[in-house]
Amino acid sequence: TGSCAPESVVTNDHLAEIVDTSDEWIQQRTGIRCRHILGPEETLGSISTIAAQRALDKAGVSAEDVDMVILATSTPDDLFGTATAIAAGVGATKAVAFDLTAACSGFVFGLVTAAQYMRNGASKTTLVVGADCLSRWVDWSDRGTCVLFGDGAGAVVLQETAPENDSLIGFEMGSDGGGRGSLYLPTCTKAVALGGGNEGANGGYTHLGMNGTEVFRFATSTVNRVLRNLLDAHSVKPEEIDWLLLHQANRRIMDSAAKKLKLPLEKVLCNLDEYGNTSAGSIPLALDEAVRDGRVKPGQLVACMGFGAGLSWGGALLRM
Repeated sequence: TGSCAPESVVTNDHLAEIVDTSDEWIQQRTGIRCRHILGPEETLGSISTIAAQRALDKAGVSAEDVDMVILATSTPDDLFGTATAIAAGVGATKAVAFDLTAACSGFVFGLVTAAQYMRNGASKTTLVVGADCLSRWVDWSDRGTCVLFGDGAGAVVLQETAPENDSLIGFEMGSDGGGRGSLYLPTCTKAVALGGGNEGANGGYTHLGMNGTEVFRFATSTVNRVLRNLLDAHSVKPEEIDWLLLHQANRRIMDSAAKKLKLPLEKVLCNLDEYGNTSAGSIPLALDEAVRDGRVKPGQLVACMGFGAGLSWGGALLRM
């Protein structure tokens, strides 16, 4: 595993200087204390490349041995994708690289996608990166959304193994386009005259919008249902879970999931207070921190769950 976050840290008190909010208000409702924000000259590709290189170093894998690079992101530096820039940045010259967009579910989707390529022999070594910089797409005058998001990247190296040693025990993914209006970042267009009475348009994006109440309701119900499905499908008891690793969106969502599974809060991996919601970057960033500080150990069982815009969700049982 590997991760990277921008050096610039914006605290709740800093935000209180530009919008009507306070540290107490934000922490009580979300659990967030601060967030790391990309500067004007920094890029998603730069922090993603650092995270990827750290993962390769930790795994003792040469970039030349990487067959595939998957970047889960909704905020690439280039509309055509940023995975190729990461591959070039770490020196994975033989790898095919592509972006995958599934918002806050993106890393789990990327992990499952990589597993399918590896199980059918198309890739022996795969680098999966989850990264986002939603700070660039929030309305900094909207206290309901601007306080939530930060920027960050995390990465994992996956290697081919015998079926009986497969670390991805099971997964479940889903989506509900009917709920897409609860969390969105739509395009905007400006008409352009093309001659002959024809019109085209120049494109761009508006600010991120969210119905917080609906997203919270969706998350708390979906997380419990999907994790229960996974546990039942693979004959795993909740008490066998060593760590609960959810998308870092809101501390109350994590506490609710732990309570419904009857897990002690000490088993919840959480770094939301430091980084805020980093979308596709949140799960691998939290995982890397827990691996490096020794909390997550080889052989332990991690119940993992991403959820967010789309609406989309993805759960997985991982044997570390």
